[in-house]
Amino acid sequence: MQKQNQLVQNLLENLQLLPHPGGGFYKEVYRSQGTIPKIALSEKFSGDRSYCTSIYSLLTSEDFFPFHKVHQDEIYHFYAGSSLSVHTINKEGNYIKYKLGMNLQNGEQPQLVIPAECWFASNVEVENSYALIGCTVAPGFHFDDFESAERKILSDKYPKLKDIIHRFTKD
Repeated sequence: MQKQNQLVQNLLENLQLLPHPGGGFYKEVYRSQGTIPKIALSEKFSGDRSYCTSIYSLLTSEDFFPFHKVHQDEIYHFYAGSSLSVHTINKEGNYIKYKLGMNLQNGEQPQLVIPAECWFASNVEVENSYALIGCTVAPGFHFDDFESAERKILSDKYPKLKDIIHRFTKD
């Protein structure tokens, strides 16, 4: 446990990660200089967007990232630590759990694409552990594109998924 805490602290300091409003820690590491004008984007975007953005994200087993969605496709890349469980609810209301990691023989995958407008949440199931991942978003991420799930609204929309929604929402 002490060694694990030291490793996480080392990652937080060396990668200059900050607390993420949803959970865990993050740091933007890339934002393209080029932008896509609002007029070329769908009406769901509030303004111009960078071509692409990417972040580091670190989540420990003591926390989870609650259900949310963004207007863009998001690509998760696994870097280090224990596998990350990614819980998704697609537009049709189907729940799928993915494992992001390097244990390919156990069905984990090192990269995962989460489609635009798909609800998703994540957690580290291995106790006293962490997952360090990267997230790439195109068009580039802006907090205007981020929507946190409200437990009651999402549960009412997908009543068969009430338990998983309750587990991975914070309200």
